[in-house]
Amino acid sequence: MSTYLFMYDLMQFCGHSWIFTNMIIRFMSFGKGLVMRLCQLLSVLEILHILIGIDKSRLFPRVLQITERIIVLFVVINSQEEVQGKYIVCVLFFLWNVLDVVRYTYNMLARMGIYYLPLTWLNFSLCILLYPLSVLAKAFAICVSLPYFESFGTYSIKLLFPFAFSIYFPYILKAYLLVLFIGKYLIFQKAVSQHNLDACGNKKKKSNQ
Repeated sequence: MSTYLFMYDLMQFCGHSWIFTNMIIRFMSFGKGLVMRLCQLLSVLEILHILIGIDKSRLFPRVLQITERIIVLFVVINSQEEVQGKYIVCVLFFLWNVLDVVRYTYNMLARMGIYYLPLTWLNFSLCILLYPLSVLAKAFAICVSLPYFESFGTYSIKLLFPFAFSIYFPYILKAYLLVLFIGKYLIFQKAVSQHNLDACGNKKKKSNQ
């Protein structure tokens, strides 16, 4: 299982590194990027890894993180072509890929029992700085998309049978903004506690060596 998890982390690292490099070179968003969509879809496997016990990460924060990304990418950004060219999308993807390139590099080395102290510190410290920024970027991307959902009526439906009932999707997005901030608050708390635990753990390992 360690070999499988190593290969999974390596594939995610290569995908996010490719996206990250191209974004820097071209300074453009990858709303339609196949690699971006593929990496985010593959991240669903991380939930399965936790459920079957081969990954010891906490389930609830990981489910929140993956669900939020998939909703923002596929429902909000990918469904509105006008939103894909906005600079906020580029900023959001930039933040995602900085976090993921560092995280999957750390995970790959950890599978082999290698704990490089600067990388460990960067992995757990960078998220404390960038997670709040990614929340703001997600929220801003959703706000930018609202006028297009209102104009085009995307995902808004009206049912006439058996009784008149309508779903106005912009209202759902506005309600989701609240859920987004609550979810990120929980993830941020987990990141801070994990940072403290990891710092203590690395000190003990260093003293025992």
